[in-house]
Amino acid sequence: MCRSIKVLRRPEPPPVTAEEIRAAALQFIRKVSGFRQPSQANREAFERAVDEVTATTGQLLGALPAARPPRPRPAMETLALDKERELSI
Repeated sequence: MCRSIKVLRRPEPPPVTAEEIRAAALQFIRKVSGFRQPSQANREAFERAVDEVTATTGQLLGALPAARPPRPRPAMETLALDKERELSI
């Protein structure tokens, strides 16, 4: 998996833009095809694939419920104290 792929479904504004969806689709098609820039012979198929992934991603993001914000995590000190209490009982 490509480490630089961004999460487009955000829990808070700003919402994802059409440009971000297209950029993610382009990155995906580049990764799958192995082409950074397709040859003239492959350009039509490459662009069609980017367009289709862009459209499908937009539909998916529109159909999903809003993302929840991440749950707050307790501070490390609190976790350490809780662990210490458990061990002393």
